[in-house]
Amino acid sequence: MDVSASSFSASNKTGSDAKTTTPKSNTLDYNAFLQLLVAELQNQDPTQPSDPTAHVSQLASFSALEQQVKSNAKLDSLLTASALSQADSVIGHTITSADGNTTGKVVSVKIIDGGAIATLTDGSEVDLTSGITIA
Repeated sequence: MDVSASSFSASNKTGSDAKTTTPKSNTLDYNAFLQLLVAELQNQDPTQPSDPTAHVSQLASFSALEQQVKSNAKLDSLLTASALSQADSVIGHTITSADGNTTGKVVSVKIIDGGAIATLTDGSEVDLTSGITIA
């Protein structure tokens, strides 16, 4: 199965009413890949099966994709654990933002994608990025 980076087509083999679908992005996600693979297996002609080499290549691609999905989930878990550890170390301490404009005692920390934001006693917020000073 050849999947182009710029577009792909999936047809139902019902003659004249075949439908073509083009995704909005240039990537093929995990579920779309599975749907294409299953559709190909369901619609292949039993008298002319697909090339075994191509089939093995597709299964290898699927396996690699599955491993990437698992790796991303583990990485997200590690990043969350790191942000929680950082949050624990700053609550109750006085911090100064990386630019030096905001200083105060941390009363809470909100974990967000890509890091954490500390809320100070005066209500201001400071991104917990590199360059902050903890006292």
